[in-house]
Amino acid sequence: MNTPHKHGHDGGGHEHKAAPMVEEITDYEVLEIAVRELAIEHGLFTAEDHRTFTEWAESVGPAAGSRLVAKAWTDPAFKARLLEDGTEVSKEIGIDWAEPTGSGTPSDYTNFRVLEDTPTLHHVIVCTLCSCYPRPMLGMSPEWYRSTNYRRRLVRWPRQVLAEFGLVLPPEVEIRIEDSNQKCRFMVLPVRPEGTENWTEEQLAAIVTRDCMIGVALPRPGRTADVHPIHKARRPVQSSPQHGRAAE
Repeated sequence: MNTPHKHGHDGGGHEHKAAPMVEEITDYEVLEIAVRELAIEHGLFTAEDHRTFTEWAESVGPAAGSRLVAKAWTDPAFKARLLEDGTEVSKEIGIDWAEPTGSGTPSDYTNFRVLEDTPTLHHVIVCTLCSCYPRPMLGMSPEWYRSTNYRRRLVRWPRQVLAEFGLVLPPEVEIRIEDSNQKCRFMVLPVRPEGTENWTEEQLAAIVTRDCMIGVALPRPGRTADVHPIHKARRPVQSSPQHGRAAE
């Protein structure tokens, strides 16, 4: 708390404001700073390039992905092209994966694939290594997507992890985990919910939230925001070796 305090000096006193509290920097932040400064030093990009990209990344949301799904639901020909070549078809809604920022190609954007759900198959995306994510289409990834517990546990206990998001799938539905990586980014095309047969693309896009396109939620009429119950994790994975192995 930034409250003033007094101390005496030669019988007098004067006020000083306490130093502001600073959150402890994480190991990942230390690594990011080190790699960024090294890349700038070696001329891979400039500090201005990094600032431009950061501002772009923080301004992007999941609206483009929502439009993509809504158009695929209403246009079979578009959907077929999208599943065949997501990178190229994204241009039809204004997303160019070669120039997503308008100032050059980020090194990690090389391929974009859309994964179609069916009544018997459900896809979920994760990056088990770090936080690879289709930012031009969905914006910045949520904090939980980058967490150790999500990344490690989803591939081992997918049904339990999805249940923690409030998504309980029938046992006859196969859950397929797709691991985003340096060469490929994924997005889920969920099943169009019943009761939306006569909806416009704009109405449909409103119920296609970010979580639906990651695969931890299902679109449904009336659900236009990612609000899901928070459950205590079963078999939590600790984020650092000193905490020991995952609880069984």
